[in-house]
Amino acid sequence: MFDGLSQKLGAVFDRLTRRGALTEADVGEAMREVRVALLEADVALPVVKDFVARVKEQAVGVSVLKSVTPGQQVVKIVHDELVKALGAEAAVIDLEAPVPVVILMVGLQGSGKTTSTAKIARRLSQRDRKRVLMASLDVNRPAAQEQLAILGRQVEVATLPIVAGQPPVAIAERALKTARLEGYDVLLLDTAGRLAIDEALMEEVAAVRAATNPHETLLVADAMSGQDAVSVAKAFHDRLTLTGIVLTRIDGDARGGAALSMRAVTGCPIKLMGVGEKVDALEEFHPERIAGRILGMGDVVSLVERAAETIDREEAEKLAAKLEKGAGFDLDDFASQLRQLQKMGGMQGLMGMLPGVAKVKQQLADAKVDDGLLKRQEAIILSMTKKERRDWRLLNARRKQRVAAGSGTTVPEVNRLLKQFQEMQKMMAQVQKMGQKGLLGRMMPGLAKKMGGLGLAPGMGAPTLPTGAMPPQLPPGFPGTGAGRPPFLPPGFGKKR
Repeated sequence: MFDGLSQKLGAVFDRLTRRGALTEADVGEAMREVRVALLEADVALPVVKDFVARVKEQAVGVSVLKSVTPGQQVVKIVHDELVKALGAEAAVIDLEAPVPVVILMVGLQGSGKTTSTAKIARRLSQRDRKRVLMASLDVNRPAAQEQLAILGRQVEVATLPIVAGQPPVAIAERALKTARLEGYDVLLLDTAGRLAIDEALMEEVAAVRAATNPHETLLVADAMSGQDAVSVAKAFHDRLTLTGIVLTRIDGDARGGAALSMRAVTGCPIKLMGVGEKVDALEEFHPERIAGRILGMGDVVSLVERAAETIDREEAEKLAAKLEKGAGFDLDDFASQLRQLQKMGGMQGLMGMLPGVAKVKQQLADAKVDDGLLKRQEAIILSMTKKERRDWRLLNARRKQRVAAGSGTTVPEVNRLLKQFQEMQKMMAQVQKMGQKGLLGRMMPGLAKKMGGLGLAPGMGAPTLPTGAMPPQLPPGFPGTGAGRPPFLPPGFGKKR
């Protein structure tokens, strides 16, 4: 999300920060370009006007134009205003209410309500240790109730038994009664949607709301719907008084204007965002971190949090024990690290969270380097025999041809993977010399302390890893050694063949 806006604003601020001094005309020209960039990103016109006016009012002041770094001062002002537009502080789902806490999910058909309901249920169940019950009130869409039941089994959350022919309000009342009798902490109600807002839809949702008195009413909105998402949010908020918004398909929208517009138009906080199709692809919406991503400052805190959540502790401990015994780093370990990188969101997902890599990310796109590369590399390793994975030196020309054919790749790709593996093997040998904690184990505590001073965003503090979590073991290619290669990229990335 925000890729297009980030690139355009990055170009504007690059020109500003290169200049030693700024005039009011320079700021005015930059603000015109910011206005165009926001409009192209699908931000609503009234929101753009207010935003640009607030920034310009502060940016043309004497304290900015006469400061030592006027360009950077303007960037800071834009950052602070973006944070305000996105909601200033992160808002979470409020569970401070008598149990069962009722959460009503509303939105148009196709916005991702049912999937988001299951994602939230999984999050509340696993992270907050709550007993959650889900109930589908959608009696119009074919197999909608069955879909939620299937998702419930996937995320290991209970769903209300289906009774054919019951109207939505009766289902909601039965769900509330069941949740009370069986001691559930949270009840999630997945309501029906329509292709467009109509009176029948609003009356049905309003009736359910009156019958259950939900503590949270969350609108699920598709980020890719642009300006339509804003009008939908306003219509639902006027009728139901929303308490929050869940943005879906964030990963598929390069513009992201809906996020800026919906918060400004409705005043409702964006609480969560769906970043993929998998049931664990759900993140809290942190305005300050999102503003940092838009302006190319990165989001290292979210990166560390994601690593802590996805790290397979057992595998990490096995690798640490293996290195301690001097067994060495082999291709099976390398494949494990590749899988870990995919779990963390792949190269494209991680690049957006690293500060100062917007241009590198564009170079990756231009060079057509995508996350499919990680899967191809894993396929190459899996096409080798156990002996070959333990000792890569066995791979002569004939064996490489067999591996390439088995993985659907080419011999040059196999050679590139082996070269990358050898670099990783050298780094792991250094880790082994540094003892059980390893190189990253020693680096991470210091990195956490310094993170608040990196200047990524005002107030961005050092991340705190969950109790018992191991420091992230960064996947292959992350050392970034080698002249002329950007940091955090495997060897050979972006080179012309």
